[in-house]
Amino acid sequence: MGKSRKPKNQTLQLISHWLVYALFRCIEGLLWLLPVEMVWYLGRILGTIGFYVSPKYRNLAKHNLRIAFGREKKEHWIHHTAKAHFQSLISNVLCGFKLPMMAQAEVEKRVTVEGIHHTHEAMAVGKPILYLVCHLSCWEILTQVPSLFVFGRQPATVYQPLRNPFLNALLIRRRRKLGYTLFDRQDGFTGPMKHMKEGGCLGVLVDQHAGDHGVWAPFFDRLASTTPIAAMMAHRARGVLMPLAIYDDGPGRWRMVCSAPVVSPEAKQTVEGLTTEMNHRVEEMVRRQPENWFWVHNRWKLPKPRFLLHDYKRGIALPAGYDPARLQPFELLVRSPNWLGDACMAFPAVRAMKAGRPDLKLTVFGPEKLRELWESQPEVDRYIGKDNKEGLFSVACRIKKTGVRFDAAILLTNSTRSTLEFWLAGIPRLVGYKGSLRSRLLTQIIKEPKKVEGPPMHHTLRYLHVARSCGAQTEGWDATLPVNTVPAGSPLRVGICAGAEYGQAKRWPMDRYAAVMKQVSAGHPQIEWAFFGAPGEAAMGEQLSQMVGPEVPHVNLVGKTKLSGLIEQLRTCTLLVTNDTGTMHLAAALGVPTVSIFGSTEPVLTGPLGPQHTVIRHHVPCSPCFKRECPYGHYDCMTLVTPARVAAAVEDRLASSRVSK
Repeated sequence: MGKSRKPKNQTLQLISHWLVYALFRCIEGLLWLLPVEMVWYLGRILGTIGFYVSPKYRNLAKHNLRIAFGREKKEHWIHHTAKAHFQSLISNVLCGFKLPMMAQAEVEKRVTVEGIHHTHEAMAVGKPILYLVCHLSCWEILTQVPSLFVFGRQPATVYQPLRNPFLNALLIRRRRKLGYTLFDRQDGFTGPMKHMKEGGCLGVLVDQHAGDHGVWAPFFDRLASTTPIAAMMAHRARGVLMPLAIYDDGPGRWRMVCSAPVVSPEAKQTVEGLTTEMNHRVEEMVRRQPENWFWVHNRWKLPKPRFLLHDYKRGIALPAGYDPARLQPFELLVRSPNWLGDACMAFPAVRAMKAGRPDLKLTVFGPEKLRELWESQPEVDRYIGKDNKEGLFSVACRIKKTGVRFDAAILLTNSTRSTLEFWLAGIPRLVGYKGSLRSRLLTQIIKEPKKVEGPPMHHTLRYLHVARSCGAQTEGWDATLPVNTVPAGSPLRVGICAGAEYGQAKRWPMDRYAAVMKQVSAGHPQIEWAFFGAPGEAAMGEQLSQMVGPEVPHVNLVGKTKLSGLIEQLRTCTLLVTNDTGTMHLAAALGVPTVSIFGSTEPVLTGPLGPQHTVIRHHVPCSPCFKRECPYGHYDCMTLVTPARVAAAVEDRLASSRVSK
């Protein structure tokens, strides 16, 4: 069954290609009957209609124009230019169909040449010439009038074969009839290089998105994947990169403009330097007649999946002396986890994202209660807070009201709701793990990390896997972790976090904390203890204060600090003794060493990472259960952890801190 279906599909496809070819030849026949000027005006009429009936391409043209000119021009100009582009595009496409049926001399009469002395100067010294060609106006003109710019040399072009074999064969016949040597791009560049070294003239289109093989260079101050092929060929053949553009010059008339050769501003002419300068020259060509360029092509296409660019072979290249601050920002929105601890574990991933490209502007979206946490991170450019009671549409409107056109969003949450909020906000690229029901909303699904033997993956590493899948550099992430330094001469301060909002199953009994403080203070009377906790745990703070009494120096800050205040207080601590809490993760994120007591949860998944942290647990058959309350009522996983064991760990950490100083 499968073998018979394939030839049948090929036959149907061949018939389809032939019908398209036949339609094209019919259109050519109709255009042959009309004067060029009439074809030009007909194209403008059809272009005007196309502008209004093609919202997809109209919006793409406007989007690209905003990227290129949004800093300089108003929306009225962008709308007018997009409309003029449709008119110019269809006019020139139809004229491009007409030109091959005209005598070459007649075509030449309709072309005014400007700046061709640059070509003569290069030819006078025997330089091979590589013409940089753009999708400007009727670029088909260049295939019809080689005598106007090759001057006795052998013209050639690198072309991308058409999928339609009948149209492709027609194109090849017509180009060869005019004396062109054609090099199929799929055959590589050995042929074109030989042609260049033999002194020929070669034309290459250089203004299209180059995909994964391009150099990411500024184009209208926004990074765009740019083909390095022209620069490589000119560099190896010691040839000249010569910009050659076609512009509208009246009904059925065009102007061919040859500009000065491209020269890298660097003392040594490198491929990267030539490529970045080439982009600058293409920009100059476009600016001369903006409506003539091919704005319905997605020149600044977002790569998938590695839009953070670090892993690309050719990487990012900026012109010599170029200020990176000029780059238009790549706007990335990151959905923060809802819990304090999870948010802290996401810090390394967010740092990696920020370092992924020099133009990245990073916005974090999350609960309003985490605003001060994220705003304390230097990598975060802005924060959008969400109230717990806000609905889906309210959140989407909040994102839209920022006025920021986000290029992509990375979700570090797994919920369908958070994905739907971003989807309703109209963000074009939504990235995250598959989650529950949200896979249909995501435009880029992160594959689960490969399972390996041993313990499960830590949450921090799962977040880093998301960043790595988007193209960020994540190797050596642990080397970027901060190390808290308490100023010399400061009093020895140890923090205590005896609560846990999650539930009783994560709380080591307070009398054990009191016993540890008394035991450690006996050998270190200079220690000041600081109690931390959430507002709902204020009574616990008072209770613990009464347990230790005035003989143990302490300050009770439970429920008395905002998040920013907690951060500042933790920075003054040499050590934090804590349950598995958000405060534990915050301390670890600040570089404060910890002694952490785990019960119902799994430190392999959520414990603080790094040698400066000590995790204490008493493993029982039912742990980890991840329950808020012990189903058996006796909390053996916590109660069997002794004060002596914790006090010994505190002593070891204090000794380590003295040695490190």
